Amino acid sequence: MSTEPSPATGAAETEAPRPSNFIRDIILDDNSTGKFGGRVHTRFPPEPNGYLHIGHAKSICLNFGLAREFGGKCNLRFDDTNPSKEEVEYVESIIEDVRWLGFDWEDRLFYASDYFDQLYEWAVQLIKQGQAYVCDLTADQIREHRGTPTTAGKDSPYRDRNVEENLDLFERMRAGEFPDGSRTLRTRIDMASPNFNMRDPVMYRILRAEHHRTGNKWCIYPMYDFAHGECDSIEGITHSICTLEFEDHRPLYDWYVENLGIHHPQQIEFDRLNLTNTMLSKRKLLRLVQEGFVSGWDDPRMPTLSGMRRRGYTPEGIRLFCSRIGVSKTNGMIEFSLLEHSIREDLNLCAARVMGVVDPLKVVITNYPDDLTEEMEAVNNPEDPSAGTRKVPFSKVLYIEREDFREDPPKQYFRLSPGREVRLRYAYFVTCTGVVKDAAGEVQEIHCTYDPATRGGNAPDGRKVKSTMHWVSAAHAIDVEARIYEGLFRETGEENPDQDFTASLNPESLQVRTAKVEPSVQGAAPGSLFQFERVGYFCVDKDSTADRPVFNRTVTLKDAWAKIEKAQKNVK
Repeated sequence: MSTEPSPATGAAETEAPRPSNFIRDIILDDNSTGKFGGRVHTRFPPEPNGYLHIGHAKSICLNFGLAREFGGKCNLRFDDTNPSKEEVEYVESIIEDVRWLGFDWEDRLFYASDYFDQLYEWAVQLIKQGQAYVCDLTADQIREHRGTPTTAGKDSPYRDRNVEENLDLFERMRAGEFPDGSRTLRTRIDMASPNFNMRDPVMYRILRAEHHRTGNKWCIYPMYDFAHGECDSIEGITHSICTLEFEDHRPLYDWYVENLGIHHPQQIEFDRLNLTNTMLSKRKLLRLVQEGFVSGWDDPRMPTLSGMRRRGYTPEGIRLFCSRIGVSKTNGMIEFSLLEHSIREDLNLCAARVMGVVDPLKVVITNYPDDLTEEMEAVNNPEDPSAGTRKVPFSKVLYIEREDFREDPPKQYFRLSPGREVRLRYAYFVTCTGVVKDAAGEVQEIHCTYDPATRGGNAPDGRKVKSTMHWVSAAHAIDVEARIYEGLFRETGEENPDQDFTASLNPESLQVRTAKVEPSVQGAAPGSLFQFERVGYFCVDKDSTADRPVFNRTVTLKDAWAKIEKAQKNVK
């Protein structure tokens, strides 16, 4: 069993073992028979009409990973055939995201618009072969003529135009003589085909929209179904890997390249990624941005790669996740907790440890000197001895997490409570001696005593305590804005097709708190990763400033997927 090829230095250690899959088996068989001369050439072809999301990451890792494994090539090609929905912003974000994931297309950055002249010539060729015609039906009329799954479609009244008339009309379409939507170029195939995609599909439509690369050179644009196979053919793609929704389109793609007599890539379909409680429709994600449900495409609650990057997800963790879920021929649902588990595994290796208190409760050590400050030695990362240690200030007044104290503790509660002794990490044993409450009876302050002989967290007499708690010195703590994220959706919205999907938004998806954090985080650059010990993993947000540090919680320390795995092992 091999390991997933590492797209970036040091990633091999975080890649999961890779079992074989049906796509790899197809490529192995093709290479053994000499198909494509043993070449493997894939591509990732996003449409620049939105930001990439975690579903695209699966395709990116698959296409670039297979090319790398077999010593081949992978192109990045933009499907920019619909200028009314495409923007340079999306192109730039996609390039940034693919690079961030750790992949390199070298000099093979292409656009479908690079091939507009050739696509036009091929359309003319099909007209001359009697296999394409100009149709005057409107879009609604074309839909009406297509028929139903159980009844054949009806021929367009313009289907039998002769070659000369079609060539003339198509040239005039290109010249801009006709209004938008008034005419299309359609393929003459079979209006009775059981496959709707073969019922004289549209190849070109009239669309006056300025293209981000070709400007106003064109007022007709090819449909994706026409451009798809031809662009692959031009680039010499061997294995055109698509998600399952394109399976019914494959006969059409094959028809085009076969009737044009050009290089014929092999299309292979695999399952798209579906995550629990996650929306992966670009159209719906765009609506969330446009209507202000989120702060932008890179909102840390969004499933976009830019949002995940801002939240603190690592490319290594995402690649590990994509390696784990594999590929199949059946669409299914993946637990979001598996993604978090993969991110957590990588962060455990690379994130610096600090102590931070998100819901602070004051602790006063009554027998500690008022004017004394000590420096306790703390480990920066127990998973990486080379990370060394740091000094953490300790003083008379501290903060602990509010949940780490119970005045009336339940059974099996081992943290701080009246009369109980606990360990303060890297510091001393302390015992709760009293509490201070406000007028409403809420605990505002805890009083404790400490044992000076336990410095460093160990008792010379060998006595043990059942709980170790993190803390922050009140005099040295830095106030940071902690953004605590939960799932953006309570459900995906697909469960209630008659209900607007925004009704499933989680109103508690973002909570903002003022956390107290040790001073070592002062001045940390945006993107810096930390584990707040016993709390979770955090990332410095791009909004962070010296006067107002902002930290996004990436994932908690609690690992639901690890519990699932443990339960499964116990059953076995």
